[in-house]
Amino acid sequence: MDKRSTFNEDVKNYEKWRPTYCDELFKDIIAYSQIETGKKVIEIGIGTGQATRPFLETGCELTAIELGRDLADYSKLKFLDYDNFTVCNTAFEKFECPDDRIDLIYSATAFHWISEEIGYPKVSKLLKSNGTLALFWNRPFVSRENDELHLNIQSIYQKYRPSSTQIIEHDIETYNYRKKIIQAYGFREIVFKIYHLTRTFSSSDYIALLNTYSDHRTMPSTTRILLENEIKEAILRFGDTLYVYDTIDLYLAKK
Repeated sequence: MDKRSTFNEDVKNYEKWRPTYCDELFKDIIAYSQIETGKKVIEIGIGTGQATRPFLETGCELTAIELGRDLADYSKLKFLDYDNFTVCNTAFEKFECPDDRIDLIYSATAFHWISEEIGYPKVSKLLKSNGTLALFWNRPFVSRENDELHLNIQSIYQKYRPSSTQIIEHDIETYNYRKKIIQAYGFREIVFKIYHLTRTFSSSDYIALLNTYSDHRTMPSTTRILLENEIKEAILRFGDTLYVYDTIDLYLAKK
């Protein structure tokens, strides 16, 4: 099963609970890429458009690529008032476009679904000379030092998913690896930035958020329900409030 297809299963839940991104990030990308009216932009993996409107408002001609049919249809309706918006319901690997035509290609928490050997060379072919690649990821983290609720939740995960990978809030190894890969595929003038946001969830809202993630949705249903019930009970014991600390890492580069 292609885990990417799970995002298409509950579009409204995805739209409600997946995070948007901070204004500063969009301003930095737009300033670096000099996107404006008439420029051509591709978004890889639009989802329900959490990272789309700021670019549309520059007046650029934006083509969004989305594998999920329902997600593509949702985004098409969401941005119906923008004449400079087009959705292409396909995988990026199959997307067709003349080479050397695009001013900016960006992807918000989606580019990791494409193999490096296909993704980076194809982006490079599509971009104009001096065109911009912008990749960014949101890393939601529920811990702070001595956070007893977080420790409770981690123990619950170990009970039901003992092989699950623990999220590192500031993953220096990943940051360095991504910068190295971008450079290895011939991109230059690499800029790396980190942004922070904080969100607050009730127990029910947090479970709804979990159900937007592919690794959670693909768990056996019986195990997933048990896991969710214990997490919900843990959050309720701590006042029905859970803080999620978003760390967003951005990579900008020129072709």
